Amino acid sequence: MARPPIERAVGGVPQVTLFKPAGVPGRDLEQLPLAVDELEAIRLVDLEGLSHEQAASAMGVSRQTVGRVLERGRAQVAEALVAGKAILIGGGQYRVEPRQLCCASCGAIWAAATDALPPAACPSCASPDVGTCWDPAGRCGMGHAGRGSGRGRGVGRGCGAGDGHHQGGPGDGQAEIDLPTNPQTRVRES
Repeated sequence: MARPPIERAVGGVPQVTLFKPAGVPGRDLEQLPLAVDELEAIRLVDLEGLSHEQAASAMGVSRQTVGRVLERGRAQVAEALVAGKAILIGGGQYRVEPRQLCCASCGAIWAAATDALPPAACPSCASPDVGTCWDPAGRCGMGHAGRGSGRGRGVGRGCGAGDGHHQGGPGDGQAEIDLPTNPQTRVRES
């Protein structure tokens, strides 16, 4: 007997559950399902810039599970974009757990509403510089650019001592140039 799947923690249920190509009636389109946990994995890794390990911790599953869920979700989105199909978001093995939000201006930390809408402003100081706090200890370090691990998707990603920021490494778009004695220059990925 197979083990039942572990529910994945998601920060909220999406408000918009159907995406379709413009100008084509929905009844004429094939709909591809995208589970809520697949959308959450895409959001955490591709939008928030978390590593698979960080996303796994946020969702309460293993790194391998996040990788599989992310792969399935990306495949559905890619097929819909390439083939002009609709994406219907819903279902999956998940439980809703509110995310911790933090203000980069005043450092306030609070629990987000579970409606999946991004916060407009800090409830303490009304600053619009608000982000998700990924540090389990609740320390918000949104302004620590350039340190830690992750995909480096810009200043303000992650919390703690620089979590969620880029260090560089293989496949990150940085190249090492060898200058040989012949006139052709070779470029090698580092």
